[in-house]
Amino acid sequence: MSSVIRKAVLGCVDVLGLVWRLLPARVRETVVMGLFMLESRPGDPAQALRRLLRLQKRLDLVINERALAYGGGVHPKHRLMRYHDFFVDRIAPGSRVLDIGCGYGAVARSIATRVPHSTVVGVELDKGRLAQARSGEVPPNLSFVEADATRDLPAGAWNAVVLSNVLEHIEDRVSFLKSIVAQVHPDQVLIRVPLFERDWKVALGKDLGVDYFSDPTHYIEHSPQVLTSELTLAGLEQVETVLVWGEIWTRCRPNAKSSPAAVKK
Repeated sequence: MSSVIRKAVLGCVDVLGLVWRLLPARVRETVVMGLFMLESRPGDPAQALRRLLRLQKRLDLVINERALAYGGGVHPKHRLMRYHDFFVDRIAPGSRVLDIGCGYGAVARSIATRVPHSTVVGVELDKGRLAQARSGEVPPNLSFVEADATRDLPAGAWNAVVLSNVLEHIEDRVSFLKSIVAQVHPDQVLIRVPLFERDWKVALGKDLGVDYFSDPTHYIEHSPQVLTSELTLAGLEQVETVLVWGEIWTRCRPNAKSSPAAVKK
């Protein structure tokens, strides 16, 4: 949904909400619940579940929109999940860090401000997200560049590469990871992806042939086994893996065959 259409839809919702708000909250909740119950009845259970799972995805979009408003434009998941700590705690002082697919720069900014003497570069291809990242407070050891991570990453020796909710948006993930390792020869790669086994309804959606991804631009949502297989094929060895908040957080390092010396051969 484009930003113009999104604003128009939200504007209409706000106007209609003025009337809807006249009803007491408990009445509104009862009406909405009644509509869900009515929608669950036509057809057989499989048909009803497909409709309800599609509605759940739309409800998640609404919840995320309200969560951003609640957080003043910053999603509260950053604060509640504390996933920035996973990256910050595993990056040594003085490190040179590439945050690939940095979005509006939340993780890159955390690393730059919390890891002493670090140099952090956030890489983003989306011009809108890049402008948003640059519009905030940018410490002197942090910069944001527009680049295609498969072809033109910033040159130099980088101690750590961060991929936070990026890998699942890539169709050919093994080639993507190989390209990163070949371009910048990182000491470690820190990865965060959504976990397929985060909720039984995800598996149910797959079973029913309904789009079960948490984002329409995802190509995959990983099981630990599938992620390990892809990393191995890309020449990366998992050093540490955490399953938390319905996600996989993992720290990897290039194996001997993908090290700079081996690549040069």
